[in-house]
Order: sequence, then C-alpha cells, then structure tokens
Amino acid sequence: MVGKSFSHYQITDKLGEGGMGIVYRAHDTKLDRDVALKFLPPHLTKSEQDKARFLQEAKAASAIEHPNVCVIHDIQEHENQHFIVMQYIKGQTLKDKLRDGRLDLKDTIELAIQIVEALKAAHSKGIVHRDIKSENIMVTETGQVKVMDFGLAKLRGSVKLTKTSSTIGTVAYMSPEHIEGKEIDARSDIFSFGVVLYEMLTGQLPFRGEYDSAMMYAIVNEEHEPVSKLQSGVPDDLEHIVHKTLKKKPEERYQTVNDLLVDLREVVRPESYDKSKSVSKAKRPLMKYVYSFVVLIVVVILSILSRKIFLIRGNGVVDSIAVLPLENLSDDPTQEYFVDGMTDALISELAKISALRVISRTSVMQYKEIRKPLPEIARELDVDALIEGTVLRSGNQIRITVQLLQADPERHLWTDDYVRDLQDIIQMQKEVARSIAQEINVTVTQAEQARLTDVQTLNPEAHEVYLKGRYYWHQRTEEGILKATEFFQQAIEIDPEYALAYSGLADCYQVVPAFYMLLPTEVYPKARAAAIRALELDDNLAEAYTSLGAVKHNLDWAFSDAEDLYKKAISLNPNYATAHQWYSELLMALGRHDE
Repeated sequence: MVGKSFSHYQITDKLGEGGMGIVYRAHDTKLDRDVALKFLPPHLTKSEQDKARFLQEAKAASAIEHPNVCVIHDIQEHENQHFIVMQYIKGQTLKDKLRDGRLDLKDTIELAIQIVEALKAAHSKGIVHRDIKSENIMVTETGQVKVMDFGLAKLRGSVKLTKTSSTIGTVAYMSPEHIEGKEIDARSDIFSFGVVLYEMLTGQLPFRGEYDSAMMYAIVNEEHEPVSKLQSGVPDDLEHIVHKTLKKKPEERYQTVNDLLVDLREVVRPESYDKSKSVSKAKRPLMKYVYSFVVLIVVVILSILSRKIFLIRGNGVVDSIAVLPLENLSDDPTQEYFVDGMTDALISELAKISALRVISRTSVMQYKEIRKPLPEIARELDVDALIEGTVLRSGNQIRITVQLLQADPERHLWTDDYVRDLQDIIQMQKEVARSIAQEINVTVTQAEQARLTDVQTLNPEAHEVYLKGRYYWHQRTEEGILKATEFFQQAIEIDPEYALAYSGLADCYQVVPAFYMLLPTEVYPKARAAAIRALELDDNLAEAYTSLGAVKHNLDWAFSDAEDLYKKAISLNPNYATAHQWYSELLMALGRHDE
C-alpha cells in the first residue's frame, strides 16, 4: 500500500492495525497536509455488517467536536476500498507510554481528566464508545489526549448490530455486562475507563488470565487487587474513584461521566501532595472549616477596603449588567419569538461596549417567567444592575418599556418608553442601549459609539422571519435547527442583502453535524459561504467573524487565521459568549490551556 494513491491521498507509511482496520499515514495533495487513512481489512470487505460498522465509526466520531477526540475529515471509497480520512496525530498510544511501567500521579490525573472529557462529549450525543482501552488513546507530543476508534460506538436510534458483534473489543477492558452479552450503556465505558486508570496507576491490568475465557471469568466474578497494595502514595480519593468505576454491577458505578469528572477534579494534586500520606476523609470537614474561616476573614477585609467602591456604585455607576427576559404583553403567545428576539438584540447591542460586562442570553433565559427578588437574581448572576421590561406589538407598531434597576441596595435608576414602527426596530434597539450606557456612566469608545449609532435600512418582513430563526436556533434541538435553517433561508429570499440572515444560516451549519450525524465536510463549506456573504454585506458582524473562525479551525485547520477571526469578533462584541467559547476551544486544541 505504501506509495499508492487513493483519490488525492498518497500513502507514505503504515501506522498500525487492529481488528477493525489498518491505518496508514498519507499526504493530502489538495490541502498539503498529512492525514491518517483507516481502511477496512481486505478479508472483511465482503461483509456488509463490517462495512456498516466501519461507516458507523466515522459517523459517530464526526458528530463529536471536542479537542480530546480524533477529528474525522471525510469518508471515501476508492476501487472498492472504504476508508476514513482522520486527523494525523504526532505522538504515541497510551499503551506504548505504559510499556515502561506506570505513569506518575500528575500525568495520570491530567490524562484521566482528558479521557473523561472526551467520553463526556460522546455521551452527551448518545454515543457509547464500547472499546475504551489504552491502545485507542493517543497522547500527543504536548500531552493532549485524543480518543480514537469509535468503530464499536452504539448510536442513539441506530440499527442494532447482530448478536455476533456483542463481544467485539479487547477482552481485558470489557465490562461484566459486555462480556455477558447484556445491554450496555455509558456505564460500560466508565468500567473500561476504570481499567485504563488502574493500568496507569499500577502498570498492570486489574483482571488477568492466560486465556480470554479465564480473563472473562475474572472480570465477571473476581475482585481486583487494591491499587494501594501495588503502588504506594496513591491518594485515598483516587483509589476510591478506581474502586467505584470497577464495580461489577452498573448501578453501583458512577452513573454518569459528569459525576466521575467532578471527583477526578477534586483529587489532591501531586504537586502539593505528600506521597507518604493521604488526606483522609475524616480530616476533610476540619479542613473545610479552616478554609471557610480564612475566606470569611478575607471577605471582611475586602469589604472594608472596598466600601468606597460600594458607595460609588450606590450612586448609579455600574460595570456589569444583565438583561432579564422581556415580558410579552400581547395576548398572542406566538409572539414569544419576537419578544425573545428583542431581548437578544438588547443584549447584543449592550455587549458591544467593552467597559461593560454583559451576561449572556443563555444565563438570563433561565429567569423567563420565574419570579425571584431582584437582589437574589443579581447575586446569582454577579452583576451590579438589572434591566427588565415589556414589549407590546400591535400590527407593525412596537412599544417597549425598559427599566434600569440597581441590585444592592435595590432601587430604581431609570425608565423610559419607546414606540416605533417595525422597520425602525434596529434604531430603537441601539437607542435603548445608548440610553442605558449614559445612565450608568459607562465609558463608550468612539468606535463603539459609531456602532451604536450606525443604523442600516431594514426590511421588516425579513427581520421578523430572522427573529423566528434565532428563536428556534437557541433551542438547540434537531427540530429547532431544521426550522431555524428554513427561516434564515426564507429571510434571505425576502431580502438577499440582509447580512444577519446569512450570519444565522452560517451558525446553523456550524451546529448541524451534531444533530444529523453529518460530516463537517458536508456542511462547513456552506457555513463558510454564508459567513463570507454576511461579511461582504456588513463587515462589523461579530457573529459572522466567529462562524468563519470556526470553519478555519475545524475544517481548514488554519489555526492562525481562526485566532485572528475570533479576536476580531471579540473586538467588535467584547461580550459575545460564543466567540469566547469557540476561541477557548481553539486555544485548548493548541495546548495553550492557561490562555
């Protein structure tokens, strides 16, 4: 195979093989990059079942967008050979790292957290790996984990594979229920992870046997030897995690990887850990009381030093704010999309002011139709002031009443009414934002002032359809994304020069692989085209720069370009949460964790 070309991929060397595929390193002559190609073994090419499982691997993995999961670029067939085009990873498998024995505590904990993060991403999409083992975990040269080989993944709603495949996988890492041919779920992955964790801590497997049958018996019937008997200096809480992951009965294990991740993150870090001792559970309450007492003293000191600041804020100067969901005063519940759209727009306009910290839509929408004291909401959101208001729509006329409220002590700072025609709605949103900025005495730069006064012509019909699209896009459901896509396309048909609609369409294409199990290569080019068109029409849209940055990151692997685009988006809208989130994922992928 070495030296051969398949499509535009030229094979350079063989990387390895397993029961479900042979992996080669290849050069992508189109994009001038190295990739990994995984081929179905020749003796399995006649099996439709194995072909189906092979394709299932690609669909499962491509649905997961996470820095700790190997990226799947494409699925292709050439001369009756099916192969998956994957990210080429420089590094070694965890199995190879363990050939010289166990890992130290620091490396074990850091790698374990990354493995569980990858499983969390998969499980959130209904994907169970079913073959977690050290051989399927790559560790890059910078210490980043990449979980591979989702060939045995069981997708939610997918057709069940036949009984003959029920015990596929490496026996040593199988859960008891997997060996017994029972129905398996995410808790089976947790057991397999427990085996890997035990292996990292001790340098050996928890269950052993000379033959597969003997090992299967041990996994189902025998208890593993405690980690502390094989390796000294392992914290009690880490040994407890190992023990809980390896419980024979699924209902006695961690029920979700979220719970497992919480406990892993609370393990005493080796840097500050005396390996001759471990922190016993009996001492933890006393440590908590000491910590609480220290925190109390610090709070008292800070409150004394900051009293002047509190007094200034009492006079109406604030630097953090939350826009609570606006209330729909019409008798028409179908107008909820419009009112939510007004809330989003007000958040977006205020978010453009860099000196002001504005809470994101996701955080404030939890208070929709929830009655709580305002000081309590402000404390939960950690803000100085709140905005609440009402929207009343009558035909094409919009009336919005907005109030600015200081949180603690609670007092009314400002209120105003705005009545506009639908075609003037953007002007009204910007006017409200400018008024609020003026009332709270926040500094607005000249560039920000220009963006808050720049008003473009708006097609009322297109804008209303766009608001419907955003309403459904925020629901983050399969049905919601489908409806949102349709509404954004409809808005573009009404007004082909409406930049926001193209930006919304790009956002839909960004998230659609997660819901429809599509490859990024199938939809990301559409996201690119929509984002570029949005920027051609309005080069000040932070949303469009963010979407284009995601394409550069996840499809082109042009990391420097992606970073520039994310930074541009943040400069235009310093409080745009999605830009910060996707930029952080890029930094994580680059190993720049502190940033």
